[in-house]
Amino acid sequence: MKLSDWARKQGVSYKTAWRLWKKGHLNAYQLPTETIIVRDDPAPSPFPDKVAIYARVSSSENRDNLDRQAERLVQYAMAKGYQIHNVVKEVGSGVNDTRKQLAKLLVDKGYRVLIVEHKDRLTRFGFNYLRNWFESVGKTIEVVNESGSDRDDLMQDLVSIITSFCARMYGLRRSRRKTEQIIEALKHDKEA
Repeated sequence: MKLSDWARKQGVSYKTAWRLWKKGHLNAYQLPTETIIVRDDPAPSPFPDKVAIYARVSSSENRDNLDRQAERLVQYAMAKGYQIHNVVKEVGSGVNDTRKQLAKLLVDKGYRVLIVEHKDRLTRFGFNYLRNWFESVGKTIEVVNESGSDRDDLMQDLVSIITSFCARMYGLRRSRRKTEQIIEALKHDKEA
């Protein structure tokens, strides 16, 4: 079968299929006309069959949307022929870096692809860092929908960022005052 037909059957772009062939991951050969033919054999697919699904919403008010998001991702994975390892649903801000469910998922070795609906469902900032880390451990992130996200979620995340910065700023002032008090106490002890 031609490489373009194989790519369509696998649900990937021709460019991805071509890269796989170029790296030697496909059982294929090239004709004198430069057409690449993929052999139909029972060789294992170079695509992972176990996936993890991660769904997230910013607040508990959107919990029903969380279930619908997870269901859409399950249907997507089934349509692609993936075997679902687990489905993780979490309520929390995309700027929060202490989400427990995501932390567990990141160290789980039972899957090779993480499926998210939008980039911002995984994280608001630093998506490319996560993507690079995933690639370094032999995993990938598959984003189903690359379009924009809800305005309400963006507003809530903006409020979270401002709150976080304010807390840090006032915390720094408090720690500076504490340091000054310790220095004064030490000076006082030295004089006495």
